[in-house]
Amino acid sequence: MAKVNRARSTSPPDGGWGWMVVAGCFLVTICTRAVTRCISIFFVDFQTYFSQDYAQTAWIHSIVDCVTMLCGLGFALCYSPAIAMVGKYFSRRKALAYGISMSGSGIGIFILAPVVQLLIEQFSWRGALLILGGFVLNLCVCGALMRPITLKDDQTTSEQNHVCRTEIQGFQRASPSSTWTKEWVQTCLCGSLQQEYSFLLMSDFVVLAISVLFMAYGCSPLFVYLVPYALSIGVSHQQAAFLMSILGVIDIIGNITFGWLTDRRCLKNYQYICYLFAIGMDGLCYLCLPMLQSLPLLVPFACTFGYFDGAYVTLIPVVTAEIVGTTSLSSALGVVYFLHAVPYLVSPPIAGRLVDTTGSYTAAFLLCGFSMIFSSVLLGFARLVKKMRKTQLQFLAKESDPKLQLWTNGSVAYSVARELDQKDGESVAIAMLGSNPT
Repeated sequence: MAKVNRARSTSPPDGGWGWMVVAGCFLVTICTRAVTRCISIFFVDFQTYFSQDYAQTAWIHSIVDCVTMLCGLGFALCYSPAIAMVGKYFSRRKALAYGISMSGSGIGIFILAPVVQLLIEQFSWRGALLILGGFVLNLCVCGALMRPITLKDDQTTSEQNHVCRTEIQGFQRASPSSTWTKEWVQTCLCGSLQQEYSFLLMSDFVVLAISVLFMAYGCSPLFVYLVPYALSIGVSHQQAAFLMSILGVIDIIGNITFGWLTDRRCLKNYQYICYLFAIGMDGLCYLCLPMLQSLPLLVPFACTFGYFDGAYVTLIPVVTAEIVGTTSLSSALGVVYFLHAVPYLVSPPIAGRLVDTTGSYTAAFLLCGFSMIFSSVLLGFARLVKKMRKTQLQFLAKESDPKLQLWTNGSVAYSVARELDQKDGESVAIAMLGSNPT
């Protein structure tokens, strides 16, 4: 069997073949996220053909979107690894690289939305889905661009795992049926898994995970119900598809410009705050949507929502890497995108049930808006509490002992006051010996 040649680097190269990886991730995003979001254009045709209400019809989009985000199923076999691979190749320009990669979703929606509507008119919804399936086969080409790279941190982890596997094989050969050997194997395997997923015990990651659940609940229904909502207020089918195209092209601008801006020196340290701001703005857009009853009003909404949707999507990997580091980024992103799956599965049917019950889209859109705002407020509150606690520790340390110097590494503090006291004691003893010679 041919061995895969891995590119070796002590640090992310921030360029070179990394731009080909970005191109591959860009195409993967088109074939996965853009295609699933264009499923909403089929909504009215599905509803008419199957004679079902909003809640029942929404399950089609929910299941497709959910399986896309689940690790190991559907599009996730391509999507999550491609996103993680970009993080391996970039460090200094990570936000820009992610911005270009994730803009594939916007470009795909911009191109595919009118094309899908045309395909439905020419070949019916069955023929349109068949053509989309052939288009998605291009994912096989994208996978060929994902050249593995081994970083310094990865080499350390790989060596530790190799030692562990060698010890396991040695003990199994020595005593394959020994109870002690089985216990050692279980301990070693558990240790490897614990090291790989140790970020799950980090308080910052737990808060991020909870906020992702509320954010994902809010962002999904718009891509299901924007076209039906536009049709319900008198917008034509072509104009409704045009709204999706606007949403897509502005999403591109948000991906790239926000990624570029947050990579600048003035905003580099505020990427977390920019992420919160983008999610909060999308929530406010949701709250305004029920008041927009014409195409000229829906166009500015699509522009605003699309821009900030692209903005926060770009920063999800960046914020995750800031919390867990690049070594665990692939596993952490897998967990984050897995957490997207549950809200993606339930939020469109819940919104559809609200539409069926109330007879309007107002309650559904308001619930989504408040969910996204809560996600932003939760992360902001957690960051504020952490900062206040850090400041309080430093203040108490200085008040209790002027010799105390405090360094912080996350939530762990290290004190060197005892060492300073020992040095003072040694100095006094030397002075006393110098003044009283024997």
